[in-house]
Amino acid sequence: MNGNENRTSADLPSHETEAPATAAAASSTPQLTVDDLEVLARRVDDAMSEVTAMPAEYRAKATALKSAIEEFHKVGLTHIVKTLKNDPGGKEILFRLVDEPAVFTLFSMHGLVRADLRTQVQRVIDMVRPYLESHGGNVELVELRGKTVLVRLLGNCNGCSLSQVTLKNTVEETLRQHLPEIEGVEVVPNGAAATENLVQIQVAKDPDAAAGWIRGPQLGDLPPNRPSAFDAEGISILLLPTRGGWRAYRNACAHQGLPLDAGMLDADQGSLTCPWHGFQFDAESGECFSAPQCQLEPFPLRISENHIWVRPVS
Repeated sequence: MNGNENRTSADLPSHETEAPATAAAASSTPQLTVDDLEVLARRVDDAMSEVTAMPAEYRAKATALKSAIEEFHKVGLTHIVKTLKNDPGGKEILFRLVDEPAVFTLFSMHGLVRADLRTQVQRVIDMVRPYLESHGGNVELVELRGKTVLVRLLGNCNGCSLSQVTLKNTVEETLRQHLPEIEGVEVVPNGAAATENLVQIQVAKDPDAAAGWIRGPQLGDLPPNRPSAFDAEGISILLLPTRGGWRAYRNACAHQGLPLDAGMLDADQGSLTCPWHGFQFDAESGECFSAPQCQLEPFPLRISENHIWVRPVS
C-alpha cells in the first residue's frame, strides 16, 4: 500500500472531494416546480394586481425592481437569440424554440419577436378603440401603404369634427408613440369614393384601371374550402378563402420559400398549415403562429365581374 492509498478525504484538496457532487449536478436535468404556463401567467397577474394596489412610494419601488429584473433577463436572452440567428444550425433551433408557447411568450415580453407592421398597427388601433366607442364611434384599419396608415371612421366619428380630433390626437399620436416608423395617417371616406383605397375587399368597379392589377381565375372555378394558386408575370400567387373574404399571398412559405397551395386550410380555426414543415399561418392576416418572423407576403386583392384581381408586388 503506497502513501496515496493511506490518505483520507480530509487530506484531499477541496476540489477533489467536491468533484463527484459537481459532476452529478452537471449531469442532472433541471426540474421545474410549475410547468403550466397559464398558472404562471396568473401568478404574475395576481402579483401585479397587488403591486398596483400598493401606496405610490412602494409601488414605484416594486415596479423599478420588476423593470430591472426584466432588463437583466433581456440582455442575456438577446445574446442567446443573436448567437442562434448567426449560426445556420442555430436558426433551426430558434424556429423550434418559438414553437413552444412558453418561449414565444418570454420572447414577446422582451420584444425579441415582433409581428409584421400591419399586425402591429392593428394592435395599436385596438388600443384606442375603447376611447372611440365611448364617443359613439369606431375606427377600422383599411390599408397600410408603405408607412402610411389608411383608416375608416365609423359611427358618430364619420363626418363630424370629433372624427378629426380623434384621428389626430388619439390614433395618430398613439401610432407614432408605439410605432415611430409610421409616417402618417389618412382617413378613407365611406361610400364609393373609398373603394379605390381598399385592400382585400369583395367588390371593386374597375380594378384594371389601376396599374399593376392582374386578372385571376373566376370565382366559380376556385375551390371553396382549400388553397389554390395561379401564376402571373413570373409570380406564383396563393389564394385563400377565409371567413373575411378571399386573401392573396405570394405562394411561398416564409420559412423556406416552398409553395403553400397544397397546404391544409382549417376554416374553423382560420389557419393554413404548410405541407412541408408544418408551420401554421393565420389565413386572414398571413401572420405565422409558429414563428412571427415568418409573415406571409400579402398582395392586394379585389373582385370584379366575378373574377379575382390581384396586384403583385415584385
